[in-house]
Amino acid sequence: MADIQSTQAAAPAIIRRADYRVPDWLIPDIALDFDLDAARTRVWSDMSVARNGDHDRPLRLDGDGLVPLAVKVDGRTLNETEWTLEAGALVVPLGGATHKVEVLVELAPESNSKLMGLYASGGLLCTQCEAEGFRRITFFPDRPDILSRYSVKLTADKARYPILLANGDPVEQGDLEGGRHWALWNDPFPKPCYLFALVAGDLACNADRFVTMSGREVALGIWVREADLPRTDHAMQALKNSMAWDERVYGREYDLDVFNIVAVADFNFGAMENKGLNIFNSRYILADPETATDIDYDGVEGVVAHEYFHNWSGNRVTCRDWFQLSLKEGFTVFRDQNFSADMGSHAVKRIEDVRILRAAQFQEDSGPLAHPVRPESYMEISNFYTATIYNKGAELIRMMALMLGAERFRAGTDLYFDRHDGEAATCEDFVRAMEEGGEIDLGQFRRWYEQAGTPHVRALLSHDPVSRTAELLLEQSVPPTPGQPDKRPMAIPLRVALYDPATGSHHGDELLMLTEAQQRFTFDNFASLPILSINRGFSAPVIVETNRSQADLAFLSAHDDDPFARYEAMQQLMVNVLVGQVAGQSVDVSAVVDAVRNTITDPLLDPAFVAEAVRLPSEAYLGDQMKQVDPDAIHAARDALQTRLGADLEPLWRDIHARTKANGFAVSPAAKGARKLRNVALLYLVASGADDGPAIAYGQFSDADNMTERQSALATLASGTSPEREAALDIFYNRYSDDALTLDKWFQTQAFAFHPDTVELVAELGQHKAFTLNNPNRVRSLYGAFAGNQWAFHHKSGKGYRLVADCIIALDKLNPQTAARLVPPLGRWKRFDEGRAALMRAELQRILNEPGLSKDVTEQASKSLEG
Repeated sequence: MADIQSTQAAAPAIIRRADYRVPDWLIPDIALDFDLDAARTRVWSDMSVARNGDHDRPLRLDGDGLVPLAVKVDGRTLNETEWTLEAGALVVPLGGATHKVEVLVELAPESNSKLMGLYASGGLLCTQCEAEGFRRITFFPDRPDILSRYSVKLTADKARYPILLANGDPVEQGDLEGGRHWALWNDPFPKPCYLFALVAGDLACNADRFVTMSGREVALGIWVREADLPRTDHAMQALKNSMAWDERVYGREYDLDVFNIVAVADFNFGAMENKGLNIFNSRYILADPETATDIDYDGVEGVVAHEYFHNWSGNRVTCRDWFQLSLKEGFTVFRDQNFSADMGSHAVKRIEDVRILRAAQFQEDSGPLAHPVRPESYMEISNFYTATIYNKGAELIRMMALMLGAERFRAGTDLYFDRHDGEAATCEDFVRAMEEGGEIDLGQFRRWYEQAGTPHVRALLSHDPVSRTAELLLEQSVPPTPGQPDKRPMAIPLRVALYDPATGSHHGDELLMLTEAQQRFTFDNFASLPILSINRGFSAPVIVETNRSQADLAFLSAHDDDPFARYEAMQQLMVNVLVGQVAGQSVDVSAVVDAVRNTITDPLLDPAFVAEAVRLPSEAYLGDQMKQVDPDAIHAARDALQTRLGADLEPLWRDIHARTKANGFAVSPAAKGARKLRNVALLYLVASGADDGPAIAYGQFSDADNMTERQSALATLASGTSPEREAALDIFYNRYSDDALTLDKWFQTQAFAFHPDTVELVAELGQHKAFTLNNPNRVRSLYGAFAGNQWAFHHKSGKGYRLVADCIIALDKLNPQTAARLVPPLGRWKRFDEGRAALMRAELQRILNEPGLSKDVTEQASKSLEG
């Protein structure tokens, strides 16, 4: 414990929500002048500053690694005794109410491996400023409640950087002597500095236009390398669909004359919603059948929509402080989820979103890094770009929308946008707008923003034959989380229906509000005990425990008319069998086999839904159902059930695999659904142990005209030991070795594989000539994927923990943000046996003992070690 305490004593300061104070100075306008070069960039900032309130505090401009070369106030150059540097910030004492302050700094973008601020990527110069990257560009009060109008001049060598882009609309451009040129951009909408962006480089444009609902024409541009232009059409269509959808569903029209997107290879996030100039990780822009899977296509569509929707839910209305991050992210995730559902299948999209929530956010909620949707404190804000902020935050919006109904929810969002346009708002402002616009009391509901942890709901259904009534007893509890040992009851909206097993029909679809620790609900006119369908549509992000039998679940898996509830019944049927097997119980597998058979032979079901329903729960999800995770036993049980389903239903899998082969590639929902089901059929067919299984998988790999079927076949082979495995991996690598995004799939597929030597293979891949720590996508594709492979990562030797810890230590020196995101899997040590727990704790301590550790990794590792 002495080591932990000494490490914590040196930890960075903790920022608390309760300490929020309005800015001392406002910056209504700022003009930036960039002399751009990869080795040496000079930045002149010209700010109008205004004292905010009655005080005599100096002007404090945040900086990170900056040294002022010149400081001017009202045109006069200050000497070095008239300003100071305090913890990186430039402090200038000022009298009076308003001033003009100018600062000159110099940067080296090509040396910026953190990818925050201004940096070089593949011959481009680009920026990433959220959350606190702008202070790495120039001195400025780097907080989201400082809203400024920006004028930006960019000057650069025209041959190296022929395209010069910034926020807002273009104003002027021209050529200079010496082969240089310049461009001036102006953004008339006040914005926080985290939304500032510029890009300079040799780029080609996929140009299009969009006519808004008021008749204005907006010039659209997606800027990429010339060779990548053919892979941008899907992103452009997604952008235009997003703009039309936001007008139709929310009444929100785009406000500038230009909307640009730039794709860059090196990016810590998925994308960034900078006003009028979105910067994207290239994996969320580039897509074609040869290199992108259906998941990639959906990802491009969803992320393009997400960043565009931020124009209102994040830009026009922004966050008062970073504790309000879910104000923009949770709301915008909800918006992009609904957009994607409208573009495809509502049922399948909901299943996919819940799977992600359970895999990422439920684990977060049950571990040492659990935090409320609106956190109370942080050490490093970048660590709070989490599934809780994004995905659980979206579920809070969804619950409010459900409780209000479509019309009142729209009234609430209209009120929110109109009331707070051009302001930095809070989560409370959003909830209050929902209350007033939707005419509802959300007093108790606010606890969802305040309390961490996933609520557990116990549902017990009973029947009284004399009164012919059914009674549903609901009990809720929220487990203790760090800093919150005791929880108050939540307001939980639960959609329920009661099925008559004799007729197959149900009595209504009711919305019950569970607001107490225990509540009883009575339903009339039931001659016998009905079957409970609960949390339909996943109406609340809770864990439900019921007294439903396997027969009840089998019935619902065949008859429930709510797609999510039907899927959930099938999954629970499988979970009960697998958890029972791990516990050493004698369980009946035939019910699962019959349920899967019934599902795959039902001609009325959407193939995409069928594929989701019959897929086995992940090993990580199964571990979450147990008090102590046994990776080896879980893997063995799941592998055995997969083999049983494959063998017992082999003729059906063969038939599905054959009849879902398409004559050509299409991105329609029907085509994607057929491919999804075909790939599941292939997985089960190979799992059956059929002698020709690997050959069939290799045939799909070789014959595929699209990456979805090619990679799925490769993944199926990668988990085995057949000769076809090595052949397919070699062919894939040689075919795509020059395509970084597709090569990421090669690394990821092997890191996710259930191969007996996955740990050793990942160690070898970490030394591969194509692997680099400098690219976040490549790191995530190998080490991020490996940490998500429960069986391999938790190898009892601890070799997996050592691999990831070594990566974290090395990567922290280059890119602390990406390194910190690899820490959480080590923090779940309490969920495992003492042998594995001790090994994980030892690696966390080794990380913390590393000299010069970033505050990003320090916060994650220290909290994880405390448990």
